[in-house]
Amino acid sequence: MAYYLSPCAYTLCACVQSIFTFKDTPEPWQLGFQDAASPVMEEIIFFHDQIMFILIIIITTVLWLLTRVLTTKRYHKYLFEGTLIEIIWTLIPAGVLVFIAFPSLKLLYLMDEVIDPALTIKAIGHQWYWSYEYSDYGPETIEFDSYMVPTSDLNNGDLRLLEVDNILIVPIQTQVRVLVTGADVLHSFAVPCLSVKIDAVPGRLNHTSFFIKRPGIFYGQCSEICGANHSFMPIVIEAVSLDKYINWVATQSQEA
Repeated sequence: MAYYLSPCAYTLCACVQSIFTFKDTPEPWQLGFQDAASPVMEEIIFFHDQIMFILIIIITTVLWLLTRVLTTKRYHKYLFEGTLIEIIWTLIPAGVLVFIAFPSLKLLYLMDEVIDPALTIKAIGHQWYWSYEYSDYGPETIEFDSYMVPTSDLNNGDLRLLEVDNILIVPIQTQVRVLVTGADVLHSFAVPCLSVKIDAVPGRLNHTSFFIKRPGIFYGQCSEICGANHSFMPIVIEAVSLDKYINWVATQSQEA
């Protein structure tokens, strides 16, 4: 028996799906953040919303004061000739800055902290692709290169300039450390959903970590101008369950 939905029902289903579907990819004319997939990114979004709330209050107050000054002459002496107002608009901004500084410092420490990792991956930036190494599984290191899929080879639903031929697979609910370096020039390993952005410097080993809370495919790009094809070396990370990750590692080890 076939069921047919009216146009209104289709619209409602589309709206519900958009609400409960995570937005892990960049969208046209996007102004806000992508949905968070790690606890640190959740904290960053919360901090951003807090700052925007403070900003709205400050802008509203300043606009109200300017309007009163321009429309009412009796406010001139209080705003331009009073010692009290000088003290007020010196202390209040200082207090606001202190109020912002504490959560900001907390976030900086959270982003730099590397907890005991269960998995270590090495990411190497090249002109113009990424190569990855899994060296935690004995003498047989899993390593592969990740190139951008050309526009002519994309399938329906693929994202232009963001798809790669070999995806970086990681398990969810696992502390992952990434060691990042460059093979030739400066690159930058950046994945917005995971709050990851770290420079890949030739001759130097930088490290970062992330904890992915849910399955999904997360997209990033090189964020350091590294030459003519800088825009064509995307990063794709797929977070899967632990069972699927173990099966993937076993398959890759056999192929190696």
